[in-house]
Amino acid sequence: MYFTDRGIEELVERRGDEQVSLEWLAAQLQTFVDVHPEFEVAVERFATWLARADDTDD
Repeated sequence: MYFTDRGIEELVERRGDEQVSLEWLAAQLQTFVDVHPEFEVAVERFATWLARADDTDD
C-alpha cells in the first residue's frame, strides 16, 4: 500500500457518493496548486493523465 492510498480511501469514504463535474475537479486542482505550488508538476501530470486516459497511443 502506498502512503497516498490513505488519502484516496478517505476521499472515497467522505465523498464517494457525490457526483462532480470535471470542471469542478479542475477548479479544485487549480486551487490546490495555488495553495501548494510545490505540487504543480504532480498535479499537471495527473491532469494530463486523466485527460488522455482514453488515448490508445499512451
